[in-house]
Formats: sequence, C-alpha cells, structure tokens
Amino acid sequence: MQAMRLGEAGRVTALRVEEIPPITAYEAGVLAAAEYDRFARLLRDLQDVDWSRPTDCQGWDVRRLAAHVLGATEANAHPVEMARQLRRGRAGLAFAVDPVSAYQVSCREGLDPTELIARFEAAAGLAVRWRGRMATWARMIPVRIGEPVYETWRLGFLAGTIYTRDTWMHRIDICRATGRSPLLTAAHDGRIVADIVAEWVRRHRRPVRLSLTGPAGGEFEHRREEEREGEGGRESLTADAVEFCRAVSGRGEPPLATPVPF
Repeated sequence: MQAMRLGEAGRVTALRVEEIPPITAYEAGVLAAAEYDRFARLLRDLQDVDWSRPTDCQGWDVRRLAAHVLGATEANAHPVEMARQLRRGRAGLAFAVDPVSAYQVSCREGLDPTELIARFEAAAGLAVRWRGRMATWARMIPVRIGEPVYETWRLGFLAGTIYTRDTWMHRIDICRATGRSPLLTAAHDGRIVADIVAEWVRRHRRPVRLSLTGPAGGEFEHRREEEREGEGGRESLTADAVEFCRAVSGRGEPPLATPVPF
C-alpha cells in the first residue's frame, strides 16, 4: 500500500486514513501465508541459546511465545483443536483470551525446537485454508471476546485480521528478544501497519497527522470533513512504524491513549 503521495512541486502528502481499504478475504489469505512463512524462517534461524531468552510478553521466553503461536496456528488448522482450546477460555457467553493462550503454551512448551518448528510448518498451510473459509463464509458471525479485550468481533475479523496481527507482533517480539532485525517490506508489513493505523483512527476519531518511519511506515492523516487543508488543529505524531504498533498493542503507552487489539 502506498502510504504517501507526491503533491504539487514534489511535496509529499499523506494518505487519508479513510482511503485505506479494508483487508479482503483473499488479501487476508495472502498476508497470513506470508506471515506464517516469515515466522517459520525466523524460528529456523534461532540458535539454541535464543529459545530461553525473555520476551516482552511477561512470563514468556522465546520457547513459550513460539508455543503460543503454534497453538493458535494448530487451532486454526484443525476445528477440533479450536473447539478444545475455546472451551478453556469460555467465560459465560464470551471467550477470554488469556486462559486460551495459557493452555496453548502449557500443551506445547515441552517441545524441542525441531518438533515445534516442524509442527508449525505442518499446520501453517491448513491454517490459511481454514481461516480463509471462516473469513469468507462465516465472516459475520459475532464472537464475544472477554478478558482482557471485552469486545464483540465478527468472525471474519478474528480469522482474517487478528491472527495475522498476533503472529506478526510475536515475530517482532522474538526479533527484539534475540537481537535480530525483523524482515520488513512495504508490500507485506506496510499493509498490516496501514490497517492497524486505520483501526486506531476509527477508535479515537480525532484529527491527526501520523508520520511512521521505516520500511513498513508511511504518512497518514485524518481530518474532519469540514476541515480545509492546513487547518483544524490536528495533532502531529512521528514514530517508527514497528514501535507505533508495539505501543498500540500494549507494549507501551499507546498514542492518544488508544489501544488496538492484536
């Protein structure tokens, strides 16, 4: 996604957030497949010492974090496993996130790296297929999410967007924990970041000019309809694209105090 344009005399103008299109079911499948591939490549690159390094996710080292991502991927690859995990998080009519994550980890943290990577790679293709079916045919089914989110999502949003964001952010977590630079491209990571920016704006609804740096970044703006160019008292924020996403995911103070679910 092109998040900036050249205006008159070569001046860079920002992409209006309202013009960022929603991620389609087809596009979601492409992004999910690419992100699973990048996550697998990162796991294969880890050294023995890396698996015990602490991450930004409290109580999780790299092995436990990878076990969580594996658990979510296997749930998306096998409907029976999905049902088994969701039972662990059932809280009345909602599903709490943390108990499901804890169950995913407890069932898989004993795997050695070779087993963990093999199971992840085996599940990834099936997960893309099943997520695509959910995002296409059952996308409007409401799902009530409990602690710590407390929102109602459509199944298409969960299957098509959230699981990819979660894997993406945990890839960043592992890179930070192990001192690696994450693979970032405008076409893949920039599209994920732009979608996060669009949701962030929909949640706070305040005029803003956002300059995100790095390969996944861009220039974005949100203006009220009555504003003319250069007016309206918009807030201007500048940040690295990855650090912006880390902040809105809860790994820092989110800009405008507005978090975004991952």
